[in-house]
Amino acid sequence: MSSRFRFPAVGLVLAMSLPVYAGNVASTLTTETGKETSTSERSVLSESERVRAHTWNLSELEWQRYRQLMQGIRGSISPETISPIEVLGIHARDEAERQRYADAWARAMHEDVDRILAFQRAYDAAGKRLYPNEPLIDVGQLPAKAEATSEFQSIDRLLFFASPSCPVCDALMNKLLQIIDEVSGIDIYLLGLAPGDDAAVRTWASTHRIDPEWVRSRRVTLNHDAGALDTLTSGQGAVPYLLRRRGESLSPLRASDL
Repeated sequence: MSSRFRFPAVGLVLAMSLPVYAGNVASTLTTETGKETSTSERSVLSESERVRAHTWNLSELEWQRYRQLMQGIRGSISPETISPIEVLGIHARDEAERQRYADAWARAMHEDVDRILAFQRAYDAAGKRLYPNEPLIDVGQLPAKAEATSEFQSIDRLLFFASPSCPVCDALMNKLLQIIDEVSGIDIYLLGLAPGDDAAVRTWASTHRIDPEWVRSRRVTLNHDAGALDTLTSGQGAVPYLLRRRGESLSPLRASDL
């Protein structure tokens, strides 16, 4: 795959699809044209839809509006995993409604990061307890670099998509740092962090021994994913994911290419 893509190396909001606690919006269900829909015209929710609406803590009116929006442009251009809260927030009808959904989403993201980190700590502790004399990932067992595909140039930049709860990402990160002198730099995009949580990004970088001088000189950039991986892969990419940017061209790389 080769594509042309430009985006700034800045941290934006990562959109995840997780259950959240949102306040009910007691507003009239409308069509995208703003025309009110009478009570008799509203479709009755199925039992499964009622269960899903309850899971997201949404009223029947909110769920009907979400369902209606997904039948339009939102359902055509967004991944299937987009959450009802995101859909309703993106299509909010006034600032108060937009803020209500934004608050609910921010709380959900914050709570989920806590859950992820708690599980990661438990996982790390379990690995040390169960296998005290074995490395978590044996890098030596990863596919060896093939001479024919080792074609890095000094103008190349590597785009690496990872998450804090990904041991394989950690192993590949170590391999990337070993070839940093062969390329122009490495742009790291982290998924699974709370929006704007730059402290978590810095902690991740410190854990992986990324030299602060590399960051200051932009040999390494640290970024929130902000949907970049979905954009580049049409929603098909998953961490760890690695791309090489050479000029305006982007090409996917495998672990064996390092």
